[in-house]
Amino acid sequence: MALKPTAGIGSKNCDDPKLDYKDLEYLGKFLTPQGQIVSRRRSGFCAQCQKELKQAIKRARHLSLLPFIV
Repeated sequence: MALKPTAGIGSKNCDDPKLDYKDLEYLGKFLTPQGQIVSRRRSGFCAQCQKELKQAIKRARHLSLLPFIV
């Protein structure tokens, strides 16, 4: 069984992600209208950057900068 070729490490958004919990406009790009975090396929981040995105959004939610549910 042949393996599928991979796209490589990183992606279009992963070069230098400026993930800061205080940058609400940038974090808002990665939330659905219902307030859910988008998947890696839609965000274009690698696994490590997606985890950093998740952590930044959770920090902003706990500080009441972003809503948990819209």
